[in-house]
Amino acid sequence: MKHLRGITARRILVTGGAGFLGSHLCEQLVADGHEVLCVDNYFSGRRANVTHLLDMPNFELLRHDVTFPLFVEVDEIFNLACPASPVHYQFDPVQTVKTSVHGAINMLGLAKRTRAKVFQASTSEVYGDPVVHPQEESYWGNVNPIGPRACYDEGKRCAETLFFDYHRQHGVRIKVARIFNTYGPRMHPQDGRVVSNFIVQALRGDDITIYGDGSQTRSFCFYADMIRGFRALMATDDDVTGPINLGNPHEFSMRELADLVLDLTGSSSRIVHLPAPQDDPKQRQPDIARAREVLDWAPTVPLREGLVETIRYFDDLLSRTTARADA
Repeated sequence: MKHLRGITARRILVTGGAGFLGSHLCEQLVADGHEVLCVDNYFSGRRANVTHLLDMPNFELLRHDVTFPLFVEVDEIFNLACPASPVHYQFDPVQTVKTSVHGAINMLGLAKRTRAKVFQASTSEVYGDPVVHPQEESYWGNVNPIGPRACYDEGKRCAETLFFDYHRQHGVRIKVARIFNTYGPRMHPQDGRVVSNFIVQALRGDDITIYGDGSQTRSFCFYADMIRGFRALMATDDDVTGPINLGNPHEFSMRELADLVLDLTGSSSRIVHLPAPQDDPKQRQPDIARAREVLDWAPTVPLREGLVETIRYFDDLLSRTTARADA
């Protein structure tokens, strides 16, 4: 292998690599000199997210659906392929389950054959609507297995099962991260997640829609902190498998988030309330004690600072979209 910048260059596969987090991960890995194969079927990812990498000699883009096997030679796999917002994962719930389960089987099979280390982007949704707060990794969760969110929640839970069974049965080197709410540039403007919803509505002057009374809470982690957590977990010794929570332990209500977005955008949008979706968690806050201890990781970007950068991204995106429509 080539040695670049004091590190050993590796062949790294990133599934879901044209998505929000996947594209940022690819960008960092390419910058560090690794040979990166970005795989995406563009269901929720966008080619535009990685267009700036296409001329890099150590970056390759492949349109592929992870529910089908992939035969490549790699040293590491970051499995990020799966729609992560309710709008996208509920659009085709059967395909969502297939992406989580068949995708995990195919990536684990590839890791077994190539002896690659494989990272699974799991989710805080494995905890469901939690009765334990904050959520630590030992909590088994409170998930409705037949509800409208189950395609994502149970799909990710099954993927974790597969990862640990492949580890126990076949010795596959695994890393499982449970990702809590993350935001930042390259989020899809129509992904239905609360940060992008509020920002786009505020910038357009539309009503800001809060589902429920606004007292439900989330913990928002800026993308740069999250990617740093991914890489820290992947760099650990083989005996560190996870699952490990990655997220921001500072909790905010939906009303607090809406007020902050209005303040930062200077928008005159009104806040309106709509009925809460079925099985929508009332609280979401990670216990990151394990990440602090094992990875020496904690988020550093305050919500206000991260929102300023995210608002700037969406303002530019909406301006360019309007300019094209007027041309």
